[in-house]
Amino acid sequence: MGRIPGMICLFDVDGTLTASRKLILKEMSEFMEKVRGKVTCGLVGGSDLKKIAEQMGGMEEVMKYDYVFAENGLVAFKGGEEIGRESIQNHMGEEKLQEFINFSLRYMSDLKLPVKRGTFIEFRNGLINVCPVGRSCSQAERDQFGEYDKEHHIRKQFVQALEKEFPNLGLVYSIGGQISFDAFPTGWDKTYCLRYLEKDYKEIHFFGDKTDKGGNDHEIYEDPRTVGHKVTSPDDTREQLTQLLKL
Repeated sequence: MGRIPGMICLFDVDGTLTASRKLILKEMSEFMEKVRGKVTCGLVGGSDLKKIAEQMGGMEEVMKYDYVFAENGLVAFKGGEEIGRESIQNHMGEEKLQEFINFSLRYMSDLKLPVKRGTFIEFRNGLINVCPVGRSCSQAERDQFGEYDKEHHIRKQFVQALEKEFPNLGLVYSIGGQISFDAFPTGWDKTYCLRYLEKDYKEIHFFGDKTDKGGNDHEIYEDPRTVGHKVTSPDDTREQLTQLLKL
């Protein structure tokens, strides 16, 4: 039997095909080989390609999937060939990027905190990470800032200042963890990858574990172009796939 026409299944990696931050198990890898024989498959990870490959058993294993979308699809592969690459510097342009960075550094220079260390802005392919205390802080200093921030709302006020200063930059801000927040263009969540698929597939199924609001699978899970499947573990993914594809 051939593959199901007009259908694709997309998979988050961490917590969906692998246990959190672990390597894919041999039996899961073998099961996914059967799935790929039944339906077109793609991986959609928030991590870069190197990290996805590490979890999935190497680059050769990753490229067995029809599509691989690293960094939410900012780096995209089809049949092992790169089909798209985008970065925040290309999207924003150097002038706007520097305006944002300069404003952020000025704002942080006026902050009085329990401590300040180094690396206040970290530049990644798809986002800018802003850290008022500095990413080189120790674990104790990280915990200290986390508690201070709960009381004084340093990051929340910082984001509000950026939203006021740059209302037309088209950036979304995400406050996560203890010490920093991310700024990235609107739509640069996992739904970004759908631009490569929506014209070619009538049915796009997405499997992910962090589907609640605030989780990095939420937007693509809720998107009207997809059929969302919330999973709790690789075993649950396997069970739901077995039912869906009648394996």
